[in-house]
Amino acid sequence: TLDHIPLTLTLTQQPNRNKPSSVPPKSEENKMDRSASEKLILVNREPGGIAFVTINRPKSLNSLTKSMMTDLAQAFKALDRDESVRVIVLSGSGRAFCSGVDLTAAEDVFKGDVKDLESDTVAQMERCRKPIIGAIGGFAVTAGFEIALACDILVAAKGAKFMDTHARFGIFPSWGLSQKLSRIIGPNKAREVSLAAMPLTAEIAERLGFVNYVVEEGELLKKAREIAGAIVKNNQDLVLRYKSVINDGLKLDLGHALALEKERAHEYYDGMTKEQFKKMQKFIAGRSSKKPSSKM
Repeated sequence: TLDHIPLTLTLTQQPNRNKPSSVPPKSEENKMDRSASEKLILVNREPGGIAFVTINRPKSLNSLTKSMMTDLAQAFKALDRDESVRVIVLSGSGRAFCSGVDLTAAEDVFKGDVKDLESDTVAQMERCRKPIIGAIGGFAVTAGFEIALACDILVAAKGAKFMDTHARFGIFPSWGLSQKLSRIIGPNKAREVSLAAMPLTAEIAERLGFVNYVVEEGELLKKAREIAGAIVKNNQDLVLRYKSVINDGLKLDLGHALALEKERAHEYYDGMTKEQFKKMQKFIAGRSSKKPSSKM
């Protein structure tokens, strides 16, 4: 377990185990927002519609400063508006996904306007219409845990750990961990994870339905890319609508959620022209004659 770790910050003091970085490989085709030396949040757009966002502060196990949180929030806002982007993969460089907030600047991070959504990473992730795949390697601690919870699909490397240290350090959760986790893994297990600061391993998280896949560390981004590729092949408009109705329905009881689905279905079909129906039927006929190609 990680019970011997007295502070999130002490994670940064552990010796480097020389694990391979999970930063996506550079290519001439990728568009990088700024040079790596200038940015702690990297954004790479690929021609096929997949964008990679990387938290890039490996020496501090990707702990977040106020400016990093703002940059990360703005990255998701920009990608949501970019019509060339259809799915987003979020990862951390080095030995951790994100070790939480940089506690050396805690006052700067925690005080301020809580309604300022422009710098609220999780709020912008939740507003993002595009599917977000979290590629979790190493530690996802507290704020990092909450960022993982804001992803739509999670792939984790073997040995990855999720840890909530809010209660240990006297930090009140504000990015949803106190409410979201219990709805995914059940209230009793969530209380253990949060009140006892008990690490949740990737393997257990997968069994509880929080993590979709657990893979070897070297396969982390490959698996995330595979899922992203499967999403990109589908109808983009329906993917966006489907994500929206799932996430909005989770905020409601089942009866109202089913009514919401029916309402949006009627809106969708009522808005289609005869030509669009013909195209849909032709597309379905063409796909049904082909064998499924997905390996997932």
